[in-house]
Amino acid sequence: MTTVPALPVSLLSLPPFMRFWYARVAATMANQMLMVAVGWEMYELTGSAWDLGLVGLLQFLPALLLTLVAGHVADRYDRSRILALSMGVQLAIAALLAAATHGHWANRELLLVLSIAIGCAKAFQMPAQQAMVPVLVPAETLPRAMAFSSGGMQAAIIGGPALGGFIYVAGADVVYAVCAALFALGAVLFLRVGHPHVPPPKEPVTLRTVLAGVGFIWNRPVVLGAISLDLFAVLLGGATALLPIFARDVLHTGPWGLGLLRGAPAVGALAMSVALTRWPLQRRVGHLMFAAVALFGLSTLVFAVSKLFVVSLIALWVSGAADMVSVVIRQSLVQLETPNEMRGRVSAVNSIFIGASNQLGEFESGATAALFGPVGSVLLGGVGTLLVAGLWMKLFPALAQRQRLTGDG
Repeated sequence: MTTVPALPVSLLSLPPFMRFWYARVAATMANQMLMVAVGWEMYELTGSAWDLGLVGLLQFLPALLLTLVAGHVADRYDRSRILALSMGVQLAIAALLAAATHGHWANRELLLVLSIAIGCAKAFQMPAQQAMVPVLVPAETLPRAMAFSSGGMQAAIIGGPALGGFIYVAGADVVYAVCAALFALGAVLFLRVGHPHVPPPKEPVTLRTVLAGVGFIWNRPVVLGAISLDLFAVLLGGATALLPIFARDVLHTGPWGLGLLRGAPAVGALAMSVALTRWPLQRRVGHLMFAAVALFGLSTLVFAVSKLFVVSLIALWVSGAADMVSVVIRQSLVQLETPNEMRGRVSAVNSIFIGASNQLGEFESGATAALFGPVGSVLLGGVGTLLVAGLWMKLFPALAQRQRLTGDG
């Protein structure tokens, strides 16, 4: 007997998910604008590249130190309220920055202290945010929801810095005020998501419960393979940190060219997220994921050897599109394989892996570029990504042979 497949659920017909989506886009847009304004104001105040680096580092360290605790919190308490509280903290930070800048009492120390506060707020935001989507949509709709969410994020990542830079002409305090308004909108929308929260059984907070996400991942080969593949593929294959060198010394273009190169992966990712929302992945997802990682590595190799600006632009566009396929599959598998009561802690570990891969990836690119030059560094990264894809297919056969995102197939 042939089973008639259920008609796909329209994401627009799911009000809780759409309120969450709008809130997440508003929060991401606000955060991107905030980073543009803080970075520019810091450089205007100090003229120091070191201080610019400190702004990023002081946001990353709290996330690294607090994320496991934040994941435990996300599994014990209402995630929409955690997100709203995180928005409230960032709203207060943006408002304080607006007042300080308008009153001409903003200084280096204030910007660095508030960078730490932003990092603390985002540490609690990220695990709760990642764990929300699976409880807002049916399981069979999750891949489309993940693609749609990623598309909104990419649009905000592209548009946020541009809008922040445009508004900065009117003054940094105006940018901060707009950020505060967007954080307020995000807080209201998160509170109105209305997802069902079932309090977990009371248990004492111990090191074992906080680290439960690590143990869960270690004992689930599909989840461990998906998360670790993301770590090593991004760690080795990213070329973002070296784009200024390629723009000036290899492709012989100016700041406008650098801007296009930096935006190309996000544009490719946005286009692919739209396609995956319209045509979700349904078969041979394991093979497709590894093929996408391999394509990411190949496009990195093309970018490394290219001397033509257009070819380099296309290579980066393809890398962003390929990475989006891999991201949607990996994130969907991780969320579907994890029970709801563990999603916060598992998402926290995942956040650490993602943050570490981005931060360490930039360090790896710089270190290998110092040894082998920028072209050699990116070539090495592309080859490394291909080797990781092949090795992970052998180490995690269940992941490579996965047929569907939902179910055991």
